[in-house]
Amino acid sequence: MPSIRLIALLGGCLGVAATTLAYALSLSGDLAQGGIAVGRLPPGATAVLPGGHAVVTDAGLLLLAVGRDFPAQAEVVVRLPSGLEQSETIAVRQRQFNIQRIDGLPPRQVTPPAAVLARIRSEQARVGRARAQHRRHADFSAGFRWPVEGPITGVYGSQRVLNGQPRQPHYGVDIGVPTGTMVVAPSPGLVTFADDDLYFSGGTLIIDHGYGLSSSFLHLSEIIVAEGEHVRQGQAIAKVGATGRVTGPHLDWRMNLGNVRIDPVLVLAALPAQATAP
Repeated sequence: MPSIRLIALLGGCLGVAATTLAYALSLSGDLAQGGIAVGRLPPGATAVLPGGHAVVTDAGLLLLAVGRDFPAQAEVVVRLPSGLEQSETIAVRQRQFNIQRIDGLPPRQVTPPAAVLARIRSEQARVGRARAQHRRHADFSAGFRWPVEGPITGVYGSQRVLNGQPRQPHYGVDIGVPTGTMVVAPSPGLVTFADDDLYFSGGTLIIDHGYGLSSSFLHLSEIIVAEGEHVRQGQAIAKVGATGRVTGPHLDWRMNLGNVRIDPVLVLAALPAQATAP
């Protein structure tokens, strides 16, 4: 796993030689396109990652995320509680993404009719507001487990061609299991969105794991938790379905850190479930 050391330097004054401060940060995790990395900073420090997203918890846990198309280098700017600032250029592993062709969809789902565009915009705004929450509680520190076990039928970042027409990349991981299969919370969190019938994603559930890290579960046949409910890791939250724009039953699991769409598979590697988690 990559490791980055950020060293804050204090310039001398009045002829005094520059002094190296003893603080260093080790950053671990698969900082690949669509990935997340984890580190530590002193409580009260902040970090900025232009083009990506950085968050520091009250306890000093640092999360960095980069999106699917992030370039090969990133600049992380850390500001320590003392006011000292240090920037560091880091490498981002580039990935090869497959082209996935899906045929046989109803034409209205490939190119939505004008009559439903207002509905789609309204639903996207509601989902955006749910994902924009920044609850200062690090539920995600329990780590992550799979919400359902089964064969992977779709991967993050793949370019989808629907009925021969290129569309947005896929930003989740698809798990092909039958309708009615129970979905469990991959990590603790607060339910911030629950709707049985969105135009594209059908039954949709969003759980906020704290500090802007969220999971979305799409195409559900049934949601068994409610908005405002706090769920524990492993708790049953929904059932797999084939609602919305799909060709068969599966769970589409997506994750965000802030407004950056990240790969749940890389999050599982960077933040594995703890042995003591319920």
